[in-house]
Amino acid sequence: MNYLKDTHVMVIGASSGMGAATAKMISELGAHVILVGRNKERLEHVRKELSSKSTIIAADITHTADREKIINALPELDHIIFTAADLSYVPFNSFDQGAMDRAIGSKITGPFFLIQALASKIKDKGSVIFVSGVAAERPIPGGTVTGMVNGAINAMVRGLALELSPVRVNAVSPGWVDTPFWDRIGSQEQKTSRFNAMREKLPSHYITTPENIASAILSLITNPAVNASTMYVDSGQRLI
Repeated sequence: MNYLKDTHVMVIGASSGMGAATAKMISELGAHVILVGRNKERLEHVRKELSSKSTIIAADITHTADREKIINALPELDHIIFTAADLSYVPFNSFDQGAMDRAIGSKITGPFFLIQALASKIKDKGSVIFVSGVAAERPIPGGTVTGMVNGAINAMVRGLALELSPVRVNAVSPGWVDTPFWDRIGSQEQKTSRFNAMREKLPSHYITTPENIASAILSLITNPAVNASTMYVDSGQRLI
């Protein structure tokens, strides 16, 4: 059975990485994909690679006015997927209010208030999927705030699963994923060196891809028995 044919699925953070991979995979199953992100040009690039109907909404969900734009553009939804994040890895004693606000806004308050406004538009058999992350379970120096917001997501899915019932709410928790994020924090040589070192530590010796995360999200969408859960897709990184 194709659970997604002719459904409406919104992907927040669809312009690259995990969000783009998820949008493409869902599109192949016949869903109408609503691509949401801050950069319209990058969204258009992703849109060209989709195989089904799609809509673009250039918006930043941390801003009230942009959330209103999303709300007013959508008559109803089957599934909402949050992959966007604006995170900084900075030592605790150097972290500033702006970076804190961006982290919490992109992963907690922005999604929370968008769902609050869209709740009546989500179909009863629909779902909400978040992306948290391994930092909630395996913190590193400089990653305290990232771990904090990821842990909050894992807690939030359980509360929202009760409050949005019968809509299901779940999360995917990745470890390191080979996304454009890594291209912004160092050279290609540094990225390769870091990934090789991490690969050797992981029990499966495997670095997760955006497509692995998209596949996990798809499984949460299509399995009606999974609710209030966090699925770990981290190649065992929580253990090292």
